[in-house]
Amino acid sequence: MTVEQVSLPATEELYEQAPCGLLITLPNGTIERANLTFCRWLGLERDAVVGRRFQDLLSLAGKAFLQTHWAPTLQSQGSIAEVKVELIHADGRPIPMMLNAVRREYPSGYLHEVAVFLAEERNKYERELLAARKIAEELLQQQMTVQSELTSARNRLRLAHAEAEIRAIFAEQMIGIVSHDLRNPLAAIKMAAGLLERTSLESRQERILGHINHSTDRADRMIVDLLDFTHARVGSGITVIPQPVDFHAVVARGVEELRQVFPDRVLTHRSEGQGACSADPDRLLQMLGNLVSNAINYGTDDGEVLITSSFDTWMIKLSVHNVGEPIPMEKVDDLYEPVVRVVSDSDETRTVGLGLFIVREIVRAHLGDVTVRSSAEEGTTFTVAFPRPPAKSEV
Repeated sequence: MTVEQVSLPATEELYEQAPCGLLITLPNGTIERANLTFCRWLGLERDAVVGRRFQDLLSLAGKAFLQTHWAPTLQSQGSIAEVKVELIHADGRPIPMMLNAVRREYPSGYLHEVAVFLAEERNKYERELLAARKIAEELLQQQMTVQSELTSARNRLRLAHAEAEIRAIFAEQMIGIVSHDLRNPLAAIKMAAGLLERTSLESRQERILGHINHSTDRADRMIVDLLDFTHARVGSGITVIPQPVDFHAVVARGVEELRQVFPDRVLTHRSEGQGACSADPDRLLQMLGNLVSNAINYGTDDGEVLITSSFDTWMIKLSVHNVGEPIPMEKVDDLYEPVVRVVSDSDETRTVGLGLFIVREIVRAHLGDVTVRSSAEEGTTFTVAFPRPPAKSEV
C-alpha cells in the first residue's frame, strides 16, 4: 500500500493530537495557540489557556527560571532545549515537563514555538537515581569511616606491639645484666662458706652453713636459668657443645648430685640400652636438674621420682616421672612458656618458672622435643627425646 492510498490525518488534526504539547507564544509569554494535548495535560479548556501568559502556568521556581534563563537564552541564541520545569495542573498539583523552544521570525514579528513533553516517569527515575546515589555516598562514607578506624586501630596495635617488644627486650636484657652481676656476690658467699667448712663448727653452725650452701646453690641455678633465658629470647639461643659421653653415666651422676640437693626425697634412676653418644653433658645435667626439680615441686611429698635414661639406635630419651596432682589439660600448651606454673604453691625450692622453658630450649638445641603425659591414675611423665648423633669414637 502506497502513501497515496493511505488516508492520512489532516495537518490540523496532527497538531491537535500530537503526542506532545505544542504552543505558540509572543515574546512576552502570551499564549497565542495551544493544542488539545497540552490543554488536556493541564486539565484546562483551550479558552482558559489561550491568552494567558505561559509563565502564569509555571510553578514559582519555573517562573524564576523563565525570567533568568529562558527568555535571555531565546533572545540571544534563538533556541533552548531540554528545560525541565513544573507546570501547575488545574487541580493544583505540579506536573514535571520538559520544554524545547525556538524563536522564529514572521512578517508580523517574532514568535516562540514551544514543544512540551511529560517528564513524570523521567522525574521518578531521576529521583530514584538521586536516592540511590545518596545511599551509595552514605555507604561509601561509612566504609571510609570504618576503613579509617580500622587503619587507626592497626596503627595503634602496631605501636603498642612495638612498645611492648621494646619493653620486653629491655627487661630481658636487664635480667641478663643483673643475673651476671649477681654471680660475684654469690661466689664470695660460696667462698666464705667453704672457708668456714674448714674450721671446727658446732652442730648448729654446721646446719646453718648447710642452709647457706643450699641457698647459694639454688640461687646459682636460678642465675643460670635467667642467663639462658636471656640468651634464648634476646641472643642467638642456648648453645650446646656436643662431645663423646656416656649418657647413662651423665644421668647417674646428675641423679646422685640431686640426691644431695633433695636428701628427703626418693630419686630412682633406671637405664636402658648402651649409653655412648655425642651430647653436651653440662646441658644434660641442667636439663635433668630442671625436670627433677619440677617433679619434686609438683609431686607428692612422699612419692618416688623415677628417672629413666633410654637409648636405641636412633634416639636418646630421658623421662622423669612423679605421682601427684595431674596437669590441667588447658595448661599443657603453655607449660614451656616462661613464668608459667601449673598450680599455686609457696614451696621455697621453686625457681622463677623458667625450668621447663630452659628444658625445651636445650632439647631444641639438640634437635629434639619434649612431651608430657599426665593423669590422676598414672601421674606425670616428662619425656625429652633427640636424635642420637654417633659418638666421635664411633665415626
